[in-house]
Amino acid sequence: QVQLVESGGGLVQPGGSLRLSCAASGSMFSVYAMGWYRQAPGKRREVVASITSEGSTNYADSVKGRFTISRDNAKNTVYLQMNSLKPEDTAVYYCSAIGAGWGQGTQVTVSS
Repeated sequence: QVQLVESGGGLVQPGGSLRLSCAASGSMFSVYAMGWYRQAPGKRREVVASITSEGSTNYADSVKGRFTISRDNAKNTVYLQMNSLKPEDTAVYYCSAIGAGWGQGTQVTVSS
């Protein structure tokens, strides 16, 4: 199992930006595919973006062109840069080492 801690959530106005970070414990971080997921009230958890150990990325259609996932294996950290935020992006965002663990989540609220 991998221990994951997210940070960087908060309240932002529509059109604004946030950068989420997810710090992982352990020495095996670089071998894991990593993902960002979100869950809005009353909705199922959905994948937002993922990145393989080699750095290949995938995005949900709803965030393509606005969000960017990246990783720094030297820092055991994965990031989610979120630009042009919309109210419908409001959710709890979770980081996952795919198949190996979840973070506790960080709230993102997009509202004027």
